[in-house]
Amino acid sequence: MKTIKYLLLLTAAFNISISYGQQDTSTVSKSKIQTQKAAPIDSSKQRDVIDFLQKILQKNAPANSRLHAKRLVFSVVPAVGYSLTTGFAADITANMAFYTSTDHSNNLSAIDLETVYDTKDQKIFVSRSEVWYDKNNYKLVTDVRWEEYPIDTYGLGSTSTNRTDDPLKYNYVRAYGTIFKKITGDFYGGLGYNYDYHYNITETGNANGTVSDYDKYGFSSRSTSSGIVLNLLFDNRRNPINPLNGGYASVIYRDNYIFLGSDNNWQELQMDFRRYFKLSPNSNNILAIWSMLDFTSGHAPYLDLPYTASDTYNNAGRGYPEQRFRGRDELYLEAEYRFGILKNGLLGGVVFSNAESFSEFQSNRFEKIAPAAGTGIRVKINKHSDTNVCIDYAYGVGSHGIFVNLGEDF
Repeated sequence: MKTIKYLLLLTAAFNISISYGQQDTSTVSKSKIQTQKAAPIDSSKQRDVIDFLQKILQKNAPANSRLHAKRLVFSVVPAVGYSLTTGFAADITANMAFYTSTDHSNNLSAIDLETVYDTKDQKIFVSRSEVWYDKNNYKLVTDVRWEEYPIDTYGLGSTSTNRTDDPLKYNYVRAYGTIFKKITGDFYGGLGYNYDYHYNITETGNANGTVSDYDKYGFSSRSTSSGIVLNLLFDNRRNPINPLNGGYASVIYRDNYIFLGSDNNWQELQMDFRRYFKLSPNSNNILAIWSMLDFTSGHAPYLDLPYTASDTYNNAGRGYPEQRFRGRDELYLEAEYRFGILKNGLLGGVVFSNAESFSEFQSNRFEKIAPAAGTGIRVKINKHSDTNVCIDYAYGVGSHGIFVNLGEDF
């Protein structure tokens, strides 16, 4: 749900509630709510940006017109911004949250769309989805994107410096899809297919004139990775957009094969763990912890190696630009405290810190940790899906900037 890093000006936020299959949550029985992991979001006393706009623009609207959640809510955030990497950029991010059951008994499903254009020729279109079916017995996850992407890279390992800045430019196509089946309780097994294709890759070379790690690793103007994915998943979060409790654990094994079109046979093991602690029954203050481990074997294409913000939503590593660090293996840890500022939920805040380490090129050992920390504010743009616009300022080592996101970073 990342919009664009280092965003300096947020221009507008809109919410549209589409009223098919409307469910008044006040009619759900207490016993039924108690059998679910968590009740649907009680938004009756909450306020968001659309309430504020409605009060200004629709003075004659019924007072209770947005009291209860619809089955489908749609949020759009258009924005403009600037960064040293992108120049001036225009961005539109949309989030659609919905229940696939009329009684809201399924987990909240979400579809995200994002398009970006900037003055440094970065063009991005991303579509991601996480849809629950059949009383949470099945879950479909997709990630489709196209990018034309000039980016600064710095070589392999966490000891790389700004002097080894190696600007790359490439086009990228991604098509991921996994279907999950419930095993028992909140445990799922998944089978899927992942495809990554980088083409028209060009390299400027290291800023200090030395040979780049990409050249040492094996430069190629194109690369293809095509593999089968096996996924074990635990997920008891009620709302993945803004979890208030529960946990998430994912173990993904990806096996890429030449016979499927991959350049090489290579393997990847990804582990993603998240836990959310609600600190008081009288508030939505949350301590959230996130850990990722990513290991590769064989000769993975350079651009498919783990890197800063290589997670699904490109949110990890606030404090550093995307792809600041890269390596064959990655270790990552982050903690964030989320707290309310206004009682009506319209405004909140966070403080967070993270640390990442990538294996070095020759030794493949972890030799250095790159820490970062920051703080930010949260503006509620849709109280029914609990979607926030997240505006954070983070410091890393030799790096700092503003990071904007639609929905929590994890």
